[in-house]
Amino acid sequence: MALLITKKCINCDMCEPECPNQAISMGPDIYQIDPNRCTECVGHYEAPTCQKVCPIDNTIITDPAVVESNEQLWEKFVVMHHGDRL
Repeated sequence: MALLITKKCINCDMCEPECPNQAISMGPDIYQIDPNRCTECVGHYEAPTCQKVCPIDNTIITDPAVVESNEQLWEKFVVMHHGDRL
């Protein structure tokens, strides 16, 4: 699954620089995550870094509208970061 930033976001700017896929950007009111770029840090880290650095509990959650397996997240990572070698 991709991740989703909820309305609890306080725009603290902690998550955006931590995303290795550049999936986080400022939306109209709060930060948002591009589900096409989010791999939940699969291929980079053991757990999503945005969730680790967010100071407000349960602000960054799994997006129930974007269901993906770990295998699909891995494939997305490979295409984004190693697509030139495929």
